[in-house]
Amino acid sequence: MTEVSQISEFGKILIFLITGIIMVCVIFFFNRLLAPSNPNYEKLTSYECGEEPTGNAWLPFNSRFYVIALIFLLFDVEMVFIFPWATVFGNHELIAADNRWGWFSLAEMFIFLGILVLGLVYVWAKGDLEWIKAKPTVPTTDVNIPLSFYEQLNLEQGEFVVKPFSMTSEPVAPEPVVAEAPAEAAPARKPMFKPTFKKPTNE
Repeated sequence: MTEVSQISEFGKILIFLITGIIMVCVIFFFNRLLAPSNPNYEKLTSYECGEEPTGNAWLPFNSRFYVIALIFLLFDVEMVFIFPWATVFGNHELIAADNRWGWFSLAEMFIFLGILVLGLVYVWAKGDLEWIKAKPTVPTTDVNIPLSFYEQLNLEQGEFVVKPFSMTSEPVAPEPVVAEAPAEAAPARKPMFKPTFKKPTNE
């Protein structure tokens, strides 16, 4: 008798599914038959919140989105399992029937959450939660300079102390002026052209 009632209940669900499929097909058929079909460029473009789409929609998609979405889906689905655990294992009748039932369900959930935490630690250690993974590289050169020289240079540069900024200017000591010895007068040069005068002749 129980099997017959179960089959009848599943039959009702099947009737609902078949009715829904038929209704959808009928609506699409009448839409195709009665609605005017005037396609143009504007109607065939995708609607992007009122923005005019530019370029091709087939763009390269970063695979890191897939990793983040997969991790989120994994933890989200496993978190959903906690709800039926809380409703079923929190039944007072089961706990009253056997006192060990509550401790068993609690230990089972701690094991489940421990597996989730281990998975999160593994993903975190692998760096999959970081959008840009750091790849430290040590630069190498062909110059035969010992590393001790660079360490000594870094120590010398670390000795410089930056003075704190202040609004008051410090007085600057004037530089001593060195008196220069007077230069000796240069001897006068003799003229290179010597004028000559002619005496006038008396007539």
